Amino acid sequence: MYIIFIKMFSIIFKGGKFMVKDINEKEFEQEVLSSKIPVFVDFWAEWCGPCRMLSPVIEELSKMYQENQIKIFKVNVDSNPKLAAKYGIMAIPTIIIFKDGKPFEQTSGVKSKQELQKMIERVLNTK
Repeated sequence: MYIIFIKMFSIIFKGGKFMVKDINEKEFEQEVLSSKIPVFVDFWAEWCGPCRMLSPVIEELSKMYQENQIKIFKVNVDSNPKLAAKYGIMAIPTIIIFKDGKPFEQTSGVKSKQELQKMIERVLNTK
């Protein structure tokens, strides 16, 4: 298995395909709350069918935006229950876009690429 970390873009290359980086509670502070740019976070779980349906869409989005525009991460709620509780995650998948260390916009359930793009564009177009 090959793993290559691409600076700031949060993508991992595993066995021939790109994957959005899964971060833990320790990394969350630095990567999300202290970020100078907006951060898109997918709260998910391995056993969650809708989460697996949404995953390829998030992978596509991660390839569409430049590394200095927005960071894209995943947080496994089973491995990081304190983060899930802190942000009131009651259903998964839940997407939260953070700006200046605070939740900017949130949605739950499977969404289309276009709906998620609109969320990203709203945060990118906000001063």
